[in-house]
Amino acid sequence: MEYRRLGNTGLKVSELCLGTMQFGWTADEASSYPVLTAAAEAGINFLDTADIYSRWAEGNPGGVAETIIGKWLKQGVVPRDQLVIATKVAGEMGEGPNDRGLSRAHVLASARASLRRLGVDHIDLYQLHWPDEETPIEETLSALDDLVHMGDVRYIGCSNYPAWRLMQALWASERHHLASFVSLQPHYSLLNRSEYERELEDVCQTYGLGVLPYSPLAGGFLSGKYKRGEPAPSPSRGATSRRLQGYMKVERNWALLDELRDLGAARGKTTSQMALGWLLARPTVTSPIIGPRTVEQLQDNLGAAGLRLDPPELASIEALTTPAG
Repeated sequence: MEYRRLGNTGLKVSELCLGTMQFGWTADEASSYPVLTAAAEAGINFLDTADIYSRWAEGNPGGVAETIIGKWLKQGVVPRDQLVIATKVAGEMGEGPNDRGLSRAHVLASARASLRRLGVDHIDLYQLHWPDEETPIEETLSALDDLVHMGDVRYIGCSNYPAWRLMQALWASERHHLASFVSLQPHYSLLNRSEYERELEDVCQTYGLGVLPYSPLAGGFLSGKYKRGEPAPSPSRGATSRRLQGYMKVERNWALLDELRDLGAARGKTTSQMALGWLLARPTVTSPIIGPRTVEQLQDNLGAAGLRLDPPELASIEALTTPAG
């Protein structure tokens, strides 16, 4: 496992980040622990979660993924200070009018709740999960700045921010001398390039933000488990996800899978490892967020660690994925 600086900070994170959205959803508590342990033993020191994971699952009140991580930490598999733990705030965590969003009240209350569930004394990277149109960004940043000064949070970042809102936040931090974002978590993969590359990439490069792509395997399509001309197996995300079903209707996406498979065969790599390798070659990317449900899936993802694609490989892949316009 190799390690990279998180943006312009001195903090080093593994080049693969373990996402935990599946914990308490498609992976129960008992099956989550082996994934966490295997990731740590492989050198992954970067864990990403959110307070709302996985609130959408039946009977799940939210905070379950954080709670699972907290229980795992108590097992002492790896010292807390050897891990970089990231979580997020913004989602609905209750029925009250202030149980969501990015108001000062909700940000401070949510940070305390996340610290309690994780069982830690600080959050390494606290991220705004998405923008809140009802709250001035200065109010949110002031709350985050207080968390940093209190020692509850080390660094701050954001997720799902368009370029103009990201710039608004960066300028507000500079203007008011407040803590500033060090990272962005965008939806970014070979099948979803334009959303990030059109404007956000330049902002991140100019301001030195670390980039943590989520859904790097396009919801599992780039794992190669789906077959051209065949319906998605049930149960699977492809059987229910409109986005994935949309990917399956585009012939160029299948051609990309063929190319990844052929290039990977020459290297002894899988299609998913080649897709992750492409992201690792992007100039602004720090650490793609993988989301394995099982140790077997994790082992496949780990095959991308240290993978460096050469220019001809990158060119042949990008020829099938270059965004229009």
